[in-house]
Amino acid sequence: MGVFARGGIAPTVTWLLMGIAIEAIALIVDDLNGLAHVFGMLCFMITAIIANFYRDPDRPIPKEEGIIVSPADGHIMFVVRERATGRRPTKDESSIHDKLTGDWHETPCEQPLSFPNEQRWEAVPDGEESESDAWRVAIFMSPFDVHVNRAPVAGTIIRMEHRTGKGLRRGPFVPAFRKESAWNERVRTVFLRGDGLHVESTQISGRLARTIAPWSGEGDEMRRGQRYGMIRLGSRVDVRVPANIFIPNVIGANAEQAEYPKGEFVQAGTSILFTPA
Repeated sequence: MGVFARGGIAPTVTWLLMGIAIEAIALIVDDLNGLAHVFGMLCFMITAIIANFYRDPDRPIPKEEGIIVSPADGHIMFVVRERATGRRPTKDESSIHDKLTGDWHETPCEQPLSFPNEQRWEAVPDGEESESDAWRVAIFMSPFDVHVNRAPVAGTIIRMEHRTGKGLRRGPFVPAFRKESAWNERVRTVFLRGDGLHVESTQISGRLARTIAPWSGEGDEMRRGQRYGMIRLGSRVDVRVPANIFIPNVIGANAEQAEYPKGEFVQAGTSILFTPA
């Protein structure tokens, strides 16, 4: 049963007790001309902010066969069909350098839809679709959304890769609502379903979020909708699935529909991102 995410109870209780202690001193000993009450109320406000950020409500998990659920709460930034155009090079391979995204080998992975390595992707022009394309859904998580992430499918985590962004030790921390934030500090996780399907879910830091906290690791068996980590403060999560076997079930802000100016809002573990084609 979820109430607070991991690590949330201690700071919430600490600030709450500080507020109670300050108010007790103000009422029993001396309120310092009202200043003690101000500090007490400030502690209660911080308690509320921390409790809101670390909240982790239980969610009903859909039981339909073959679906992909959202790993994050937030608005859909965009839904796009992509193809791989390169991959991260090994030490012995030639590479080209991009100022924003780092080093790339110009040949993508032989099986791009198994997501064996971080790859470079580009949007597929109309009429050039292929069997090796992927759908990508990007979810923007505001500071007010639940920040616990959940497994999009039931399966095994076969890859969990941390990258710091643009070759820097930390950063670059582009605001998460911008498309370029895909190259911020991130943790890329690949789930392998029992039927051989691979799903890639990438936790991406934002300008405020500086900590991605995975709670699971390679080799862990996950249930659909099971909690596997969180990102602190505003951030983003991207999901990729094979385009030849799935249909997007959500609307992104890039669709420019008046009903969803910020994109459709989804909830982790509950909202269905993709249905079988």
